[in-house]
Amino acid sequence: MRRFAIPAAVLCGVLLLSACGKDSKDGGLPVPAGGDAGTTTSSTPSADPSETPSSAPTQTAATAQPTAPAAKQVTVLPGNFGSNPAVQGLVTSYPLYFKSLVDRDDTILKQRFPSFFYADVAQGIADAKRNGWVMKPPGSVVVVGARSTPQGTVTVQTCRSQHTQYWDPKARNWTVVAPNGSPEVIEMVKTGMGWLPYRLVTSKGVNCAGIHYPA
Repeated sequence: MRRFAIPAAVLCGVLLLSACGKDSKDGGLPVPAGGDAGTTTSSTPSADPSETPSSAPTQTAATAQPTAPAAKQVTVLPGNFGSNPAVQGLVTSYPLYFKSLVDRDDTILKQRFPSFFYADVAQGIADAKRNGWVMKPPGSVVVVGARSTPQGTVTVQTCRSQHTQYWDPKARNWTVVAPNGSPEVIEMVKTGMGWLPYRLVTSKGVNCAGIHYPA
């Protein structure tokens, strides 16, 4: 087998070149491939080292943006009956009731309202969902009366604007045609969670002519 021997002169020259090319200040660290020691390449310009932290622009990971208040789906005006606790309960609970009508979903009613009121409203929501009726906000409800009953409940008389009715896209008409609004009387009951709608009662005798709706 033939051996390859490195001439002594060549070996001595290689050692001499490596000794001469070594920088006494590089600490023996390897040089990055493709560049000299201490240099980096980047597509993003770096800040000037002479800049102080106060003069350098700061960048935050995320800037909080102000959240716009959610638009009301329905406006309930208590009128001259705002001091009545039952009316106050209606003003508070009606937006949830209206949301269930808009969403055509009776889940909120089942979870938070008395069972009698849920039974009165759930079938109408089911009909709206089956027929594709759409109730689009905003809507308006004006309280026009409040009367106590011998059973300790309070019947709150309201007028609902035309826009609180369902729209039938097939017939291209309202399911309840009421240009001046329609009456709705809700019997309120006091519970451990405050005054809540107890059931829907007859609206006979409630006149909504001339009522001004806010939306």
